[in-house]
Amino acid sequence: MMKIFVISDLHLGNAVNKPMDVFGGNWVGGYWQRVQDDWKQKVTDEDVVLIGGDISWGMTLPEALPDLQEIDALPGKKFIIRGNHDYWWASMAKMSLLPLRTITFVQNNAHKVGDVIICGTRAWTVPENPTQQTAEDKKIFDREVIRLEMSLKEANKLRVGSEKIYCMTHYPPFNSKFEDSPFTDLMQKYSVHTAIYGHLHGTSSRYAAVVDKHGIPIYLTSCDYLNNTLLEI
Repeated sequence: MMKIFVISDLHLGNAVNKPMDVFGGNWVGGYWQRVQDDWKQKVTDEDVVLIGGDISWGMTLPEALPDLQEIDALPGKKFIIRGNHDYWWASMAKMSLLPLRTITFVQNNAHKVGDVIICGTRAWTVPENPTQQTAEDKKIFDREVIRLEMSLKEANKLRVGSEKIYCMTHYPPFNSKFEDSPFTDLMQKYSVHTAIYGHLHGTSSRYAAVVDKHGIPIYLTSCDYLNNTLLEI
């Protein structure tokens, strides 16, 4: 039976020599090896792994490719969205030409695996007070809301029965008070089953392992928060 695992914010840097040890905590002492060991113990090639962005420090596709190839070589079918540090991210046409077998990029689209439909977008910071949002932030925020609805519409087209929609965002789809936002409104509108996000690191009162919004469990999946292990959902 197919299982679904989640993780995000791997922050790999094989080609750019940007070690994460400087950030301390769970990043120290070979965090990526711990992730890989856990991955190989849990995941089979029949399973799905959702990765919520911030994959590689690479600035270009060639720089990110070694990191993507390491992920590609691990078990399972991987679905990846863009994070705020994924500057290497290119057009879907260009990324489709990469020599990868088990990675699917998610942006303005959706993909069906068995009875699961996967969609998502990077999203953007949900303001504490929308009136204090800068014009530039509002522009990006509104664009990401449009992208999420495009992806959810594609997911809805793929749903012909009881399939469950799993939605990924990189940024939290709510503010620090876990208030509703256009992102959570869309998840509710399209009857999302489960959602994940990353971006947040360390420990803070803001953090919660899972937040329930309108019956939708929304999981924080940053790898340091998950102790460099994959979470099955």
